[in-house]
Amino acid sequence: MTVRIRKYSWQLAPGHIRAIRQKVFVEEQNVPPELEWDDTDEIADHFLAVLPDNTPVGVARLFSTMGETGHIGRMAILPAFRGQGIGETLLQHLIAESAGQYQELKLSAQQHALAFYERAGFHVCSEPYDDAGIPHLDMRCLAPTLLATQAGSGRLTPLQLGKDPQSWLFESESSLLELMDSVVGQTSQRLWLYDRILDHDLYDRGRFRELISDLARRHRLSEIRLLIHDDEPLIKRRHQLVELMRRLPSRIDLRLINSDYPHDDQPFLIADREGVVYRHDFIRPFGFASFADSGRVRLLSENFQRMWNAGRSSLELRELPI
Repeated sequence: MTVRIRKYSWQLAPGHIRAIRQKVFVEEQNVPPELEWDDTDEIADHFLAVLPDNTPVGVARLFSTMGETGHIGRMAILPAFRGQGIGETLLQHLIAESAGQYQELKLSAQQHALAFYERAGFHVCSEPYDDAGIPHLDMRCLAPTLLATQAGSGRLTPLQLGKDPQSWLFESESSLLELMDSVVGQTSQRLWLYDRILDHDLYDRGRFRELISDLARRHRLSEIRLLIHDDEPLIKRRHQLVELMRRLPSRIDLRLINSDYPHDDQPFLIADREGVVYRHDFIRPFGFASFADSGRVRLLSENFQRMWNAGRSSLELRELPI
């Protein structure tokens, strides 16, 4: 169905936006009015989906925190127009609106709508919780720009660890970072990383540290291994992963390659049993990411374990003051 999306500030928004939210959330879902109408409306952009004859059929809002994270909320389609792809069109428009503007998107999804958001590239990042008497889970998308450029590609489960069977090719650092964060953000227990150095542009980032920290603290059996060739850059310059490793030594470990033994010439990151980010060499940001490739992960795991067993700890990093 053809649908147009119009954008408004709250001050200039037509009454249709308020009317649709009143109909869906307050009347249909019994959300208390004092919870539905909040101060966030004043700072958010509001989107209205209309048919070619200007019939209003759906709404959503988008606002940001710290200029880095976009928050999608208050998505609603009138009952008579559901199941016709209007929600998908509206969500894709919000993703496109966020591309190049936000590093990530977050939303609070009603539990029954998880599959809808997963098809758009969001993954669950919280335990279930109650909001206005309705079960919800937080979801996030760590690659809004990449998703926007891939719109219409026909992927059924984009960026879903263990579900997305198609590989993602990358030829730029920005795409590499979005794919790497998307894989790490969904890792539940095991993350093994092999590279020449812990390059500051790739790994010494606040968001990457946050994802690694969350993984390390999430499960008592979390296993994060960092295998590199050279620790000198880490000794000369403060690195967030090194500081995190020294605070969580039972969860995060780092070893140096033993050059007397065979080692790979291509860096990679493997997540749990199915996720991989693979670069063709140590210098350029060229390669691919796969979210459901257990065969490749098994082979890379064997190579990693062999190099890890032959590696050694870094005495210099161990002696650095915290």
